[in-house]
Amino acid sequence: MAIILNIESATTVCSVSLAKDGHLLALKEINGDYSHAENLTLFIADVCQQAHLQLSDVDAIAVSKGPGSYTGLRIGVSTAKGLCYSLNKPLIAINTLFSMTQDVALSEVGGNHSATLFCPMIDARRMEVYCAIYDAELKCIKETAAEIIDENSFAELLSKNKLLFFGDGAFKCCEVLSKNKNALFLDTIVPSAKSMIMLSEKAFNEKKFEDVAYFEPFYLKDFVAGKKKGESQ
Repeated sequence: MAIILNIESATTVCSVSLAKDGHLLALKEINGDYSHAENLTLFIADVCQQAHLQLSDVDAIAVSKGPGSYTGLRIGVSTAKGLCYSLNKPLIAINTLFSMTQDVALSEVGGNHSATLFCPMIDARRMEVYCAIYDAELKCIKETAAEIIDENSFAELLSKNKLLFFGDGAFKCCEVLSKNKNALFLDTIVPSAKSMIMLSEKAFNEKKFEDVAYFEPFYLKDFVAGKKKGESQ
């Protein structure tokens, strides 16, 4: 039983929620062009104001740990760790892909697709995605990996199962994978701090806390700086 501030910054979505005993008190989010640096602290202040609470009232800080955008994760985790230090509160880390999957699996939308397997996808570069696969009981049957998607991707699983793809990475893979009748797509799911609430409450009750000093996000791949406009390749 706790008041938990949840921070989601693994993708283009900047999202903050405040929850008490596993129930949403306030939510502020935007899906933009990696606006975390500008919005995250403002959103934290906003949800506290909505819930008529002070940051000092929070019992723990939960952060989406990735995989996802290097910069987004770094900003989210740095903010969460700073709050933990200043407020002397524990840090909880939530797997981004699992949070998305639970959101879909427990929703009416996910159930309507009659999928036997769930594949959350976060956009990486070109035809690459960060993904994992979970069964109907939310057991991970394919660990998180960076995958380059082509027409043969997930062929063995798709030969025997209806597989639901979702997340911003699934959109760009739809044309390639939709040729298989067992490949289903859901285009309305993005990471959200609202989806973290049940998981962070469970982690708090089980006292599954991170070492604030040493915790690092699950980047999955090393950071690669993009070229500036006009630079030679």
